[in-house]
Amino acid sequence: MGSLPPYLDPGLPVAERVDDLIGRMTLPEKVGQMLQLNAKDGVRHLIEDMYAGSILHASPERVLEAAELTERSRLRIPLLVAEDCIHGHSFWEGATIYPTQLGMAATWDPDLVERVARATAVEVAATGVHWTFSPVLCITRDLRWGRVSETFGEDPFLIGELASAMVRGYQGDGLADTTAILACAKHFAGYSETQGGRDASEADISRRKLRSWFLPPFERVAREGCRTFMLGYQSMDGVPITVNDWLLNDVLRGEWGYTGTLVTDWDNVGRMVWEQRVYADHAQAAAAAVHAGNDVVMTTPQFFQGAQDAVAAGTLQEAEIEAAVRRVLTLKFELGLFENPRRPDEARQAEIIGSAGHAELNLEVARRSLVLLTNDGTLPLAGGLVAGDGGRAVADPGAAPRTVAVVGPNADDAQTQLGDWAGSSGQADWLPDGQPRHMIRTVLDGFREHVPADWTVSYARGADIVTVGPDPEGEFFPDGQPRPHVVVPVEPDEALIAEAVAAAEAADYVVAVVGDRIELVGEGRSTATLELIGGQVALLDALAATGKPLVVVVISSKPLVLPPSARGAAAILHAFNPGMLGGRAVAEVLLGLVEPSGRLPVSFARHAGQQPTYYNQVRGQHGSRYADLTQSPAFVFGEGLGYTTVAYSDLKVLTTTLGAADSVRARVVVTNTGTRPALETVQVYVSDTVTSVTWAEKELKAYQQVSLAPGESREVFVELPVAECTLVDARGNRVVEPGAFELLVGPSSREEALLRAGFTVEG
Repeated sequence: MGSLPPYLDPGLPVAERVDDLIGRMTLPEKVGQMLQLNAKDGVRHLIEDMYAGSILHASPERVLEAAELTERSRLRIPLLVAEDCIHGHSFWEGATIYPTQLGMAATWDPDLVERVARATAVEVAATGVHWTFSPVLCITRDLRWGRVSETFGEDPFLIGELASAMVRGYQGDGLADTTAILACAKHFAGYSETQGGRDASEADISRRKLRSWFLPPFERVAREGCRTFMLGYQSMDGVPITVNDWLLNDVLRGEWGYTGTLVTDWDNVGRMVWEQRVYADHAQAAAAAVHAGNDVVMTTPQFFQGAQDAVAAGTLQEAEIEAAVRRVLTLKFELGLFENPRRPDEARQAEIIGSAGHAELNLEVARRSLVLLTNDGTLPLAGGLVAGDGGRAVADPGAAPRTVAVVGPNADDAQTQLGDWAGSSGQADWLPDGQPRHMIRTVLDGFREHVPADWTVSYARGADIVTVGPDPEGEFFPDGQPRPHVVVPVEPDEALIAEAVAAAEAADYVVAVVGDRIELVGEGRSTATLELIGGQVALLDALAATGKPLVVVVISSKPLVLPPSARGAAAILHAFNPGMLGGRAVAEVLLGLVEPSGRLPVSFARHAGQQPTYYNQVRGQHGSRYADLTQSPAFVFGEGLGYTTVAYSDLKVLTTTLGAADSVRARVVVTNTGTRPALETVQVYVSDTVTSVTWAEKELKAYQQVSLAPGESREVFVELPVAECTLVDARGNRVVEPGAFELLVGPSSREEALLRAGFTVEG
C-alpha cells in the first residue's frame, strides 16, 4: 500500500503541502480553484467539469452533495462553502436572525457585536459553511442608497470598532477552531460613495478622500487578521476596483502588508465586459483580474475558459494563477479541511441552531438597538410597568386597565421585521416563506404577550406600503440574473384607515408601526425618495387627528423622512430591522420594562434633498442652510433618549500642552438627574481648530458606556493618544499637525450638546 502524497500529510508545513498539491494540478484544475460558483442550479457540473474551488448560495442538500462529489474527485481538494451570513445564518431555516448591522451599530457595543458574530459562526459552522461575506465596512453617505442597512453607519471610528469585533467573533480562536468561519471585509473600498444614491455607480472619489475616511476601517481589520476581503462593484477614477492596481497592490498588499485572500463581488470580472465595457472579452478581463491580484472570482463562470485562453495567448502566465491558487489552498489547509472537511453535522445543528442561549442574546441585542428619538413624557406607557412572571407586565394595584391600539403595516409583518439577507429577502430560493413564524415576535405579538393581564390590545393594519410589478426593461439583466420587480406605491385605502381610526378612538394609546419593506431594500434597490410611501402618511395624519397619544415606531432599513404628523407625535422610536425578537423588545421598551439605550449610528434627514447629512462633513461651505430649507438634520449621529435625563459638567483636560507621543487625559462629570436608571454613551470628539487642508469640524475618537442609578454622579476619565488626532494632508499622508485642538464631550454629535476644552500639540 503506497504512502499518502505529501499534500495529505498533516505533519508537514502548510507551505510544503501547498507546493506539492500545486505541482500535481493541471491548468484547468488551477483555474477552477479560483472559481466561486453559484450552486443555485446544481453542483455536479461545477465540480466535475469546472473543478470549482468554492461555491455559494447552496441549499443544505447541495452542500452535502458537493462534499460527496469533491471526495470522489481526482485530487479530493475540499470546497470552500460560502454564504451571506450577514446578521445570523441568513438562509438556514430556524437560524437565529439578529438585528441588521445598522441596528447592531445602534448599540455602540463592540463586545455585544462580537458575541453575535461568535454565536452566528457556531450556527454556520455546523451546517458545512466555512465563509461568511461579512462584515460590511462601507460608510453610509447617501441615505437613498439601498444598502444602508448593511453598514455600521456613517463614522469611520465606530465602523472600525464594530467591524473588528465582528471579525473576532467570526474567526474565533483561529482557523483551526472548528467553530471558526472566515470573515470577509467588504466592499473594498469606497463602494458607498455613490452618485445620487445609486448602487454600484462610479465612485467619484480622490485617493486623499479614500485615505481620510474610507480606508481606515479596512486598514484596521487587515492588520488585525481579517482573512478575506471582497472588492466593490464600482469603478473609481475610471478604473474598476477589480483591477485597481493602486488600491489592491500599492495600498492593501503593499503598505498594509496584507497576505489574505481577495474575492470579487458577484460577476465583477464579467461586468467589466458586459456592463462597464472596459474589456472586449472574458480572456482580457480574466488576465487583468489575475494581474491585479484577485484570488477568487465570484460567479463569473466564463473566467474558467477565459483564463485558459489568456494563458494560451501569452497574456497571462500560469505562475500568476498559481500565486492566487496558493492563497486559496493555504486557507483550506489552515482550516484543516483536508483532514476534516467540516461537513454538515445534524446533531450539532439540533443542539445549537436557534438555541435558547442564542435567542436570549438576540433579545439583548434587539433591546439595545432601539433608539428613542422623541418623547413628550407619554412613554413609558402608564408611567412604566414592572415585569411579572413570564415577562408580562404588572400594573400598580388599583390602576385602571388600559387599551393599546397597535396599528400600521409593519405592526405584524414578521419577515419585514428581519430586513434584508434573511429568509424571504430574495437571495435564496429554498426558503420561499421566510424564517419560521413561531420564532418571530412582531410588535403586535410583543404587546399581546407583555401588557398587564387586564389590558386590551387591538389591531388594525391601517395601510399598505407597496406592491410590485415586472421591470419594464425586461425580466433579466444581460448576465442572466433576474431583475428585481419594480415598486409601485399603494394608494391610501379609506376603509383600512377608518378601521385604524376606530381602533385609535377606542384606545388610551396608539402605537403606529410604519417604515419600509424588503422590496425597497438592498442591491439595485436604491430609492429616489426617503418619505414613507403607500398609505402610511395618510394613516398617520388620520391617527394624529384623533387626539389620542400617538407613539410612532419606525421599522425600516434606513433613516426615513417622517411627516409632520409623526414629528408631532407623543414619541418616536426607531427600530431599524430589529430581528426575530425585535417586536418583543419594542413592546418592552414602550411599556417601560426595559430602558431605551440605543444611539444613532447615522444622521436622519428632514428631506431627501439634504443629502448628504453625515455629521463629519468638511468645512468650507458658503452658509449653513439652503435658501428654502435648513441643513440641520432631523436627528444627529450619536443621538438617543432614555427615560431619565443625564447632565454633563466640569469637563477638564488635565494636561493642556502635549507632544506627539503623549496622550490627552481629561475628565468629565456625568449625572443622572432623573428617576430611572440610565446607560449613557459618553461620546468624545476632537476638533483640530486650524488645519493645513480642509477637514471635518469634529471626529469621534472614543466613547464609554456608563451605567448610572437615579441621582448618581460619576467622574468619567478619557485617555486619547495624541497620535489619534490626525488628518490627511495634501500629500495624502496621515499626520498630527501641531497647534490648537478642542476636546468635545457629550451625549451626541449635536453642537449645542457638547462641552469643550482646549489643548495644544507642540511640534
